[in-house]
Amino acid sequence: MTLFTDIDGNPYQTVKIGNQTWMVENLKTTKFNDGTVIPSITDSISWNGTLAPGYCFYNNDSLNNKKTYGALYNWYAVNSGKLAPKGWHVPSDAEWTILINFVSNKYSSSCSVAKTLALNSNWKLDESGCSVGNDLSKNNGSGFSAYPAGIRNFSPCSYADLDISGNWWSSTQMNSGSAWKISLYTNYSDVSRGSEFMQNGMSVRCIKD
Repeated sequence: MTLFTDIDGNPYQTVKIGNQTWMVENLKTTKFNDGTVIPSITDSISWNGTLAPGYCFYNNDSLNNKKTYGALYNWYAVNSGKLAPKGWHVPSDAEWTILINFVSNKYSSSCSVAKTLALNSNWKLDESGCSVGNDLSKNNGSGFSAYPAGIRNFSPCSYADLDISGNWWSSTQMNSGSAWKISLYTNYSDVSRGSEFMQNGMSVRCIKD
């Protein structure tokens, strides 16, 4: 693994999986890569109503959640094109698919793709089959280290699922109000690909240019 920092000085490790190089941690930056401050939106009314870039930390608690889980960004921050550190970018839906397919093929003998991507700690325990939360010692064969950072919903505005789910934006728009994402859940063995409202707050992993 190599180490680099974002514009705020937050350090990140990296891992090469196939032909892709990924961050090992969720993005934490409070500034775009041109130095512009990203608006921090803590109150529910403002978060619910904004159609502009914004971020928060789970439960507005940066002291306990920033270092481990990173920030939660709405998709307007992603779509700025300036969220990732220079030399990096937010992965497209197609790039997420490449990762998932590579892991599925290389680690075909593992219990599940989701477990191969998920961190081997922090997930709420679950006893079902090959779920992410069943025997955490078998997680993270790929080194991707997916954290269960939860989500911030915009309507009704609420934080949910810390240690239960991890949700990551893609840079690919699905329709006028939604964009593609991938998710892991502690009680589920597969990687979930779907769409999410742009106003919701989710994690960001960056991939090297």
